[in-house]
Amino acid sequence: MANLKEIRNRITSVSSTMQITSAMKMVSAAKLKKAQDAITAMRPYAEKLTELLQNLSATLEGDAGGEYTTQREIKKVLLVVVTSNRGLAGAFNTNAIKEAKSRAEFYAGKQVDIFAIGKKGNDVLSKTLPVVDNQSTVFDDLTFDNVAKIADSLMEKFVAGEYDKIELIYNQFKNAATQIVQTEQFLPLASLKSDLTVTPGDYIFEPSKEEIVLTLIPKSLKTQLYKGIRDSFASEHGARMTAMHKATDNATELRNQLKLTYNKARQAAITNEILEMVGGA
Repeated sequence: MANLKEIRNRITSVSSTMQITSAMKMVSAAKLKKAQDAITAMRPYAEKLTELLQNLSATLEGDAGGEYTTQREIKKVLLVVVTSNRGLAGAFNTNAIKEAKSRAEFYAGKQVDIFAIGKKGNDVLSKTLPVVDNQSTVFDDLTFDNVAKIADSLMEKFVAGEYDKIELIYNQFKNAATQIVQTEQFLPLASLKSDLTVTPGDYIFEPSKEEIVLTLIPKSLKTQLYKGIRDSFASEHGARMTAMHKATDNATELRNQLKLTYNKARQAAITNEILEMVGGA
C-alpha cells in the first residue's frame, strides 16, 4: 500500500485537475448558449434561401447555375475540413479528421488536397495529406464577412479549374451531447431544379430571373459555408462541455476512492503504533 504522503499528493493533484475541468465545463456551457442561439436562428434563413433559389431556377430553361454548376471529370478534389483550435473536446476533432481521411481514401488515385479551418485538423492532416491553406484565425472573429472571404477563395479556385470538386466536412450540432459529422458537396452545385412542382405566379422580376439566380448562388454558397462553421463552433463547445462534465465526475470518483484509501492507511498506521506501544510495555 502506498504511504500516506504519496496518497496525499495524489489527492491534491486530482482535486486540482477537478477544479480545472469544472471551470472549463462552465466556460463551455456559457459559450454554448450563445453559439446554439446563433445556429438555431440561422438555419431557417439558410433553408429559405435554398428553397427560393430552387423555386426560381425551376422556372428557367437550361442550366441556371452558370460556372458554379459546371460538371468536370474529377481529377483534383479539395476537402474543406472544419475542426477547432483547441483540444479537450472528446471525439469532436477526431471524428472530423477520420471522415477527411476516409474521403481521401475514397478518391484514391486522384489529387486530394486539404483546406483546413482549425489548428487541430491542420496539425494532424498535414502529416499525411497536402494542406494548401489553414484558416484557423476565423474563430477569433467568427462573422459572416470573414467567412465570405474564405468562400470567395474557394469559388475562385473552382472557377479557375484548380479543383474539379470541393467538399465540406464538419460536425453538425444536434444537442450538447450529440454531434453528427456531415460531408456536403460545396462545388459544383447540385442541380438547382427542385423536385417539387412549382406553380408559376404572376410576378414581375426586376432584374431578370436569370440575374437574380446568378446573384443568389454566391450568396447561397457563402451562407452554406458560414452555417457549416457555425454548426462546428456550437458542436465544439457542446462536445467540450460534455467531455469536461465526464472528466469532473471521474475526478470526483477518483478523489473519493483516494480519500478512502488514505483513511484506511492512516487507521492501519495508528493501529500499528498502538500495537508497538503495547508490545513495548
